[in-house]
Amino acid sequence: MNYFYNPYYYPNEPTNYFWNPNMYYWNPWHPQNMNAHYRAFQNDSSNFGRPNPIVDKGPEPFTVNIEKAAKENTAFRRALWTGPHLQLTLMSLQPGEDIGLEIHPHTDQFLRIEQGEGIVEMGRTRNNLSYRRRVHEDSAIMVPAGTWHNVINTGKIPMKLYSIYAPPNHPHGTVHRTKAEAMAQEHYGHQ
Repeated sequence: MNYFYNPYYYPNEPTNYFWNPNMYYWNPWHPQNMNAHYRAFQNDSSNFGRPNPIVDKGPEPFTVNIEKAAKENTAFRRALWTGPHLQLTLMSLQPGEDIGLEIHPHTDQFLRIEQGEGIVEMGRTRNNLSYRRRVHEDSAIMVPAGTWHNVINTGKIPMKLYSIYAPPNHPHGTVHRTKAEAMAQEHYGHQ
């Protein structure tokens, strides 16, 4: 009998099943599985303190420390993962900057603030933003499809947030380093 610590050990089950990749206990540290384990770390932005460049990893399976990725992002908007039905983007708003009044007719949106503070405005028409709330770190914002909305950074530090669109709203790999760049691409139909 094996006497080493086995987190997958169940009484009345021989522990050697833990090491058999053909059994129902999958061991990520088994030599046959190390490539998959290594790939998982390649996808993780923490990667032992050496982050990979922040690029769109979709639609492949992907895990990430979302708080760290959001705080490290310096671009106004950067697509982190784009799939056929969902998109995750990172955003960084400078003090006094906003995302710009916008509407997504067929896309629901979720935003979460990881750093900073500001105001969110929403409404059914662009001239009547009747919903207005203060937001800060750990605030979550839900924007229904067809709703005009804007987020304004009222703090003294950059606001770091991430946004989930369902379905995707930007092309795979989108990177807008500044708000002006984002507006220019949207104006000329590159979005």
